[in-house]
This record gives sequence, C-alpha cells and structure tokens, in this order.
Amino acid sequence: MIVKRGSVVSHAMAQQWGIGKVVEVDDIRATIRFSDGMVRKIISSHFNDLHPADPASYHPPVKEQKAREKGRTGTPRAKTPRAAKAPCAAKAPRGKKAAAGATPQ
Repeated sequence: MIVKRGSVVSHAMAQQWGIGKVVEVDDIRATIRFSDGMVRKIISSHFNDLHPADPASYHPPVKEQKAREKGRTGTPRAKTPRAAKAPCAAKAPRGKKAAAGATPQ
C-alpha cells in the first residue's frame, strides 16, 4: 500500500489498535494516530501490513481530562481577600534643571 499523509488505515496484525490516520510520512516510517489513543510509528518495511480503511470509520481519540482535574471533588475553595495596598504618596512635580552656566533669575 502507498502510505500518504491523511490516509485512513488499519493494521492487519494489530486490529485491537483500531482505525488510524496517517499524520506524518517520510522514507523510513509513517506516524499514525490510532483510534485507541496511541500514536505509533510504523517502519516502511511493515507498510504492507497497512490496509486502506473507510475514512468515515475513523474517530479521533477523545482527549482525557488532565490528571489534576480528574481527582477533584467537592466545591472549589473560596478565595481569601488580600490586604489592600497603601496608596502611594503623590510626588511633587520636578522642575527643569538649570542649564550649565546659566544664572538663576
């Protein structure tokens, strides 16, 4: 089989992987995202194990929640108010410096 980017394939020796979509191809290997959620690199000598699949049968894997968010239970904690900062004192406007050699008037 000729493997091209965007092709939808199945692996004859690993049906448990499901249907995959080719995301990258070079002379040595093809990178395929399978519907089981894994991205696998298949070397070119095994391209004959790849068979065309119906594009409608490919369903991208569902992204799982991050590990931190997975374990959260209950209500979120209330934020504690921070102490208000004291206002900055207003600075007096700076006058222009006298030019060197000038006499004050």
